[in-house]
Amino acid sequence: MPIKRIIAGLNEFHNNYFTAHRELFEHLSHGQNPEVLFITCADSRIDPFLITQSQPGDLFIIRNIGNIVPPYGAANKGEGAGIEYAVQALAIDDIVICGHSHCGAMKGLLQIGNLAQQMPLVYDWLQQYAEPTRRLIIDNYKDYPSDRLLKIAIEQNVLTQIENLETYPIIRSRLHSGQLTLHAWIYEIESGEVFAYDGEIGHFKLLENRPFPVPTPLISIHSEEDNAFSR
Repeated sequence: MPIKRIIAGLNEFHNNYFTAHRELFEHLSHGQNPEVLFITCADSRIDPFLITQSQPGDLFIIRNIGNIVPPYGAANKGEGAGIEYAVQALAIDDIVICGHSHCGAMKGLLQIGNLAQQMPLVYDWLQQYAEPTRRLIIDNYKDYPSDRLLKIAIEQNVLTQIENLETYPIIRSRLHSGQLTLHAWIYEIESGEVFAYDGEIGHFKLLENRPFPVPTPLISIHSEEDNAFSR
C-alpha cells in the first residue's frame, strides 16, 4: 500500500536526514527567510527543491493546477494571500513562475469543452484564469500540430500568469523600485533542463549560467518561428 511506503519514508527522514541536519532544523524553527517565491504546478513530477537543489527554508512555494496566478481582486484569494505574504512579510526578491512539459492542465485547456462534464471544478479554474492563453492559441496557432500547440500553450500560460502577477499592487510597487525581479521558466521533464524567457529576444531559451529577468511591461512571444523550449 502506497501510504505504508510514505510512512516508511517519514521514519527514514527522521532517523537519517533530520538527525544529520539537526542544526539546520533547529535554526529553521526560529523563523524562515526564503530567497525565492516559486510558483509551479501541482503535478507530481515536479519537485522544486529537487530541480533547484535547494535546502529546506530556501523556497517559499505556491502550487496549483497549471501554475495559475489569479489576477488581483479575483474571487480565489489563496494564491494572492501567499504572494502578498511572501513579498511583504518575507521580503522575497525574486519570483519564479515555472511551467513544465507535458502539462495536463494545458492539455485540458486545449480541449476545455471535454472537461465541463468530467471535471467541472478543473473546468471552472482554467476557464476563469487561463482563458487568455486559450484564446491566444485559438486565434494565432490553430493550424499547428497538437504537440507543438501544447508547447506553445505551456509557454503562453507562464507569460499570462506573469502578467496576472503584475496586477498586484505590491508587485508593481516593488518592480517599480527595483526591489523585485520576475522570472518565467519551463521545466522539461524528459531532459531535466529548464528554459527561461529572455525578454531581449522574446523567446524561451535554455537557462545555463545567468538568469533572464522578465521585462516590465512583459513582451509576449510574438514570432511564428519554432520558439518552444529553444536550445
